[in-house]
Amino acid sequence: MEMKYKAENRQLTITLSGELDHHAARELMESIDRLLEQVLPARTLLDLGELSFMDSSGIAVVLRAKRRMEALSGTLMVVNIPRQAARVLETAGLSRYVDLI
Repeated sequence: MEMKYKAENRQLTITLSGELDHHAARELMESIDRLLEQVLPARTLLDLGELSFMDSSGIAVVLRAKRRMEALSGTLMVVNIPRQAARVLETAGLSRYVDLI
């Protein structure tokens, strides 16, 4: 699991690549938390376009990022969602809580 980011004009783009499973999720959540605290974005894009696999642990990552952005009075959008990851997120009903694009 690799995380890259770009911060510009109060927008943070976080790009995830590799496999997002329970082994990677905890460290990833902590990394995203630290990044959000440093950047204090108004809007965060979580780009999943380079993920090769995501299990239900990805749901926790997305929901935690959503809660952190709400605490900052900001918004979270999940973009470039691969088909397999989209099935996981849709099955959990995440589109009711998070913008999935």
